[in-house]
Amino acid sequence: MMNDLSHLVEGLIFASTEPVGDNALRQFLVGQGGEEHELEVMLGRIEARYEGHAVELVNVARGWQFRTRAEFAPALTRVIEKPRRLSRSAMETLAIVAYHQPCTRADIESIRGVSLSQTVLDALIEDALIVPKGRKEVPGRPVLWGTSPAFLARFGLRDLQSLPRRDELLLDPDGAGGDRRITTQQRGTMPQDPARPEPESDHV
Repeated sequence: MMNDLSHLVEGLIFASTEPVGDNALRQFLVGQGGEEHELEVMLGRIEARYEGHAVELVNVARGWQFRTRAEFAPALTRVIEKPRRLSRSAMETLAIVAYHQPCTRADIESIRGVSLSQTVLDALIEDALIVPKGRKEVPGRPVLWGTSPAFLARFGLRDLQSLPRRDELLLDPDGAGGDRRITTQQRGTMPQDPARPEPESDHV
């Protein structure tokens, strides 16, 4: 019975375009006649079934999703359309939001030391990487920005606690043999966008 239900859980995750959270999986499991406490065992069985395969079950963005193993990425990126690249200024802005959220546009500009163009902000909003998190209770009540579940999924992070600690990060993104990180002007870093960014001015 448990083995049959694990195949149903596998099918649900496979059919979903977004990571499926534990709560949703437990509800599905109970609806199929299973027990909530069986989920962990089932996920372990599914992971084991895909050992040695080109895809694997990963815990990302507070949910579970099937993804191609990283070692196959170099070959596949030559034939699969890449997502839109983020400019360096957009990556720097995203890094600041990730580590300082919730923060206002003025906060971002203060940390970066340069003005934030609307083009950069619009690109991050359009890609659903940042979302409004309310307003700051100061004159003008500026919007507070934070990262989204799409941010976690794009960078392969389970949650915000999975971000590397700032004191552990490299100062030079090119100094570790291709380490996938990028430096902000404040010398903070974050995992690099899977679509490798190219230098681009913030001016419009």
